[in-house]
Amino acid sequence: MFTEEVDILIIGAGPSGCVAAGYLQQKDVRIKVIEKSNFPRLVVGESLIPRVMDHFDEAGLLSALQQHNFQKKPGARFIKGEVISIFDFSQKFGDGWDWTWQIPRAEFDHVMTKELARKGVDIAFETALMAIEFNGTDSISTIEDKEGNVSQIRAKFVIDASGYGRVLPRLLNLDKPSQLNPHSAIFSHVKDINRPEGIEGTQISFDVLETEVWLWVIPFSNGLTSLGIVAHTDFIEQLKGDQGTAEALKKAIQLSDFYVKRFANTHFEFEPIHLKNYSAAVTKMYGDGFALTGNSSEFLDPVFSSGVCFATESGILAAKLAYRQLKGEHVDWQIEFADYMQRGIDVFTTYVKEWYTGNLQTLFFHRPENLDIKQKICAVLAGYVWNEENPFVKKHDRVIKTMAYMLENNETFSNDLYM
Repeated sequence: MFTEEVDILIIGAGPSGCVAAGYLQQKDVRIKVIEKSNFPRLVVGESLIPRVMDHFDEAGLLSALQQHNFQKKPGARFIKGEVISIFDFSQKFGDGWDWTWQIPRAEFDHVMTKELARKGVDIAFETALMAIEFNGTDSISTIEDKEGNVSQIRAKFVIDASGYGRVLPRLLNLDKPSQLNPHSAIFSHVKDINRPEGIEGTQISFDVLETEVWLWVIPFSNGLTSLGIVAHTDFIEQLKGDQGTAEALKKAIQLSDFYVKRFANTHFEFEPIHLKNYSAAVTKMYGDGFALTGNSSEFLDPVFSSGVCFATESGILAAKLAYRQLKGEHVDWQIEFADYMQRGIDVFTTYVKEWYTGNLQTLFFHRPENLDIKQKICAVLAGYVWNEENPFVKKHDRVIKTMAYMLENNETFSNDLYM
């Protein structure tokens, strides 16, 4: 059997795998990327947050991405009845990027892989990992291409960026239940023929229909818009019934007073996709010879668009640590990778939980707005969830609940509560 030898094997060519490959290519590391799909391919995760721009830049991919006319995203809008809350990333607490993109992932990911291939990165599409054996940090992976040819790859380290494929968690029995309640989504793309001019037509929006039910609207620069409904799984199942995903999404649009006229008679570009109980977790994020990144390790919820951010944050961090390990340095994967990533995951987990309890929605939609609080929350929504100078990061586990309670009970509070 043919056996190839590399320093680092990367499973998956989505954002996490691409930033890992981009970083390592600049370090002249022998890498190989295997990807089960053929690109371009449809995938969810179409709204980015500013923190990812740091990762694309560091991976040497930002320049190539900027040459494409992806829709600029300067913030996000949340709608509940007559109240609209807009978060402007240029008005956030602390430093960091003030904008990012809304992107059709098929095109976006394809741009990244083409740029990596141009730089000489070996990417094997339509190639699946069938089995893996570890001997310390070294591994032998058995792969199969689209023609059915089976071969092996010897690697000194493996980065699993396989996303929803969750290759190593599946092969190594690392999956565990998510700590979040079960939620599901149905989404598709539409030709946005009634798109308004200006910011109204380009602003990403989240229309809250009920506390646990919301519609996403993500306009792209190519004239298409992504539409999705997110709710508790039981609600989605009732909406779907026996009529299928298309009828379920049409019903969801009818529930939106804000968007029903714009999208009521729209045609779906593809049969709406049902993502059921999408939240996922693992028993550990690394082991001897491997690290799990992006959705292969943990996926929370689409409400704050954190998925790609965690994918790129963990992807480039795993690449940096693996490179140091290859050079003979001691790497404490627990402290430098797992604990670090968990701090950010914990912050966003709190925000997701408090969104669905309604506490965070109380802060979003209470009037008059407290601009200081809004700036600190905005920094979290921008992905800067490791900046503990922000009290809404450092005290995430109690500040939202406390402030929501006080607002609902007409109690006054001072900045001392969160400083």
